[in-house]
Amino acid sequence: MSEGSTPPGFAPYPPAPPPPSGGGARIPILFGIVIALVAANVYLFVQLSNVRSDMVKMRDSLLDEVTKVREAHSLSAQTNRHTIDTLRDQLEAQRRQMSMATGEAKAEAARRVEETEKRLQQAQAEQAKIFDSKVSEVRQEADTANTKIAEVGTEVSGVKTDVASTKSQLEKTIADLKRVNGELTGQGSLIATNGKELDALRSLGERNYFQFTLPRGKAPQKVGDVLIELKKADPGRHRFTIEITADDTKMEKKDRNINEPVQFYTSKAKQPYEIVVNSVQKNQIVGYLATPKVQAGRSGG
Repeated sequence: MSEGSTPPGFAPYPPAPPPPSGGGARIPILFGIVIALVAANVYLFVQLSNVRSDMVKMRDSLLDEVTKVREAHSLSAQTNRHTIDTLRDQLEAQRRQMSMATGEAKAEAARRVEETEKRLQQAQAEQAKIFDSKVSEVRQEADTANTKIAEVGTEVSGVKTDVASTKSQLEKTIADLKRVNGELTGQGSLIATNGKELDALRSLGERNYFQFTLPRGKAPQKVGDVLIELKKADPGRHRFTIEITADDTKMEKKDRNINEPVQFYTSKAKQPYEIVVNSVQKNQIVGYLATPKVQAGRSGG
């Protein structure tokens, strides 16, 4: 089938609309930037939501730990107070006995008083030690929580920086994209000349993109839902010839340039498919196929 002819069973291509004005050409770029900003804000919102959730969990965990420490300290304090009160009562009773005793009985009473005083001092020291230990545990939990909160804050700052950097790079890449008029539509078409620019095109969300490396002399290669075969490669002039099979119909695109949108229609979409070759080597070409997001067949005439 010769280039530019109408495939059997298809209505003639509708006349191409006039090329958009300079203002209209900016609309896809602005639309893509808006999408990128919305995506960045959504990502940042999710991260901040996770941070708030983690901080609430830390606070609840710390309050729960403090409550447990208070309960344990209260129980220990009650037990120690009971022991101390008992020892004080014994000490008072032994002192009264000592004051009333004489001879060996008084010496024995003095010995018991001394032992009871030592036990009382040990009980008081043990109570103070337990209190200090519980206070230290609470402080350690608080320090751990503060450290985690600081780490989360640092992570959020890093996320903000990454989002801002990504947004800036994306805006610059989109602004650098080239617009080349399509052979069938006559309208400016954004094309990518490298992987970075292709990622920027994907971020616009307007079309599907399928990358390929096509060797010469091999069977037709399936790219997306079409077959492409490399017929000729001229790296010196950066030109190539390919044969495309779509809807069981073959069409040859002769002597095309790199970074030139090669357009063709299929029965699956109202908008044309586009093949862009970024590199022509001795026996292969490298590029991508762009297809419309909406796959709705063109109405017949």
